[in-house]
Amino acid sequence: MKLVPKLVLAAATFTLGFATVDPKSVSAAIINYAFTVDSPVTKGNGFFSFDNSIFSHEENPVATINSLSFQFDGGSTVYTEKDDTKYPEFPLVFPTTFLTGQTSLGLDYLFNDKSNPSSSISYEIIGDDFTIFSRTSPNAKPISGKVSYTQIPEPTPLIGTLLACSLGWMMKRKVASMKRVKI
Repeated sequence: MKLVPKLVLAAATFTLGFATVDPKSVSAAIINYAFTVDSPVTKGNGFFSFDNSIFSHEENPVATINSLSFQFDGGSTVYTEKDDTKYPEFPLVFPTTFLTGQTSLGLDYLFNDKSNPSSSISYEIIGDDFTIFSRTSPNAKPISGKVSYTQIPEPTPLIGTLLACSLGWMMKRKVASMKRVKI
């Protein structure tokens, strides 16, 4: 009869653990995204976060970025939200539907090449488009690339699941050791 309360505890732990895995987003939360830039000339990876409760209530809602970090592959220069040419009003994040039909968020981020300050090269990310262009040479042909986004899961559901599984594993070990003692 001592086993019944332990089974109830284990079932309650699993229930609570799986309740935290609910995929519905919270109404006001910091949302984290990773993004990848791919062009014929360069590639790079970055992360950004924003508070989804501050989306403007316009026809095309936007929100300012809380933090952003971007680095070209093989480069040591890290670009942040403060490198946007129109900081602090930019960079922005906005909901968008890509040509593939996938609904996601897009980034609006314009920054200059700070690894070579004398360069007139600028980089622009708008949605899934990445462009490299010259600010001073109007005849220079811009280089285009693509941007892809991936939402980074919040750690709370993962921690809840890990806790539930750990408690279940501990209960299983305890029940197994109790069976060995009774034999």
